[in-house]
Amino acid sequence: MRYNTSFKSLKDEVSPQEWQTRVELAACYRLIDIFGMTDLIYNHITARIPGTDDHLLINLYGLLYKEITASSLVKITLDGEELAKPDTDYGINKSGYVIHGCIHRARPDATCIIHTHTRAGMAVAAMKCGLLPMSQTSMRFVGHIGYHDYEGPAVDLAERERLVRDLGPHDAMIMRNHGLLTCGATIQQAFNTMYQLELSCRGQVDAMAARTELTLPGENVLAHTAHLYQPGTRRPYGVLEWPAMLRLLEAEWRRSGFPPYWS
Repeated sequence: MRYNTSFKSLKDEVSPQEWQTRVELAACYRLIDIFGMTDLIYNHITARIPGTDDHLLINLYGLLYKEITASSLVKITLDGEELAKPDTDYGINKSGYVIHGCIHRARPDATCIIHTHTRAGMAVAAMKCGLLPMSQTSMRFVGHIGYHDYEGPAVDLAERERLVRDLGPHDAMIMRNHGLLTCGATIQQAFNTMYQLELSCRGQVDAMAARTELTLPGENVLAHTAHLYQPGTRRPYGVLEWPAMLRLLEAEWRRSGFPPYWS
């Protein structure tokens, strides 16, 4: 079996728009790893290739997130058909297109979708109360988050309709007893939303573990705060932070020994 982790560069074999998406998506995978949101080789992040309605990029099922590069990503259709894949015996995770493909199809605005199984995310996903608006970070999700009840591992195509319904117009969703999902108009926005959702879950788990009464602001303050943190209210969401994140990635790469994400 050829489970290699070094791949021929595709920079000169794809369009400039696709290559840029590949580089940004690979960077997103690396950032999810740096901020402690990975689950061994599991989970998936997808991005729509510009200029196409039904072509996505997704990770090979078998690579660590810190191993993913622009050239290692697989091009698939919304239904999971592989269009272009590196020369390796690694394939893709079926759940990746069961969960992601239906959302990309139903939400043309969702350029990127991220799904995680983090310790804090799974904890909050199992709480009947859901995500509490107990911090400025979590308040941004008031009225802007969906919930999807657990139906088993996401391999049943019939679940897709309910995934789309439960996400609705939102850019974030808690998958009960499962994990977290975010999407965005850009890769940068989807990453920032996931970072904030993860941080909200970690904060909630810590606060509830302290076993003391929590204070929550009034409804008017919650609504006002949530509005101010929506994409476009004050500035494009995730764009200002992205160059700093890429500088962090470059510094980490120089110490890691792994291929650069842009290769």
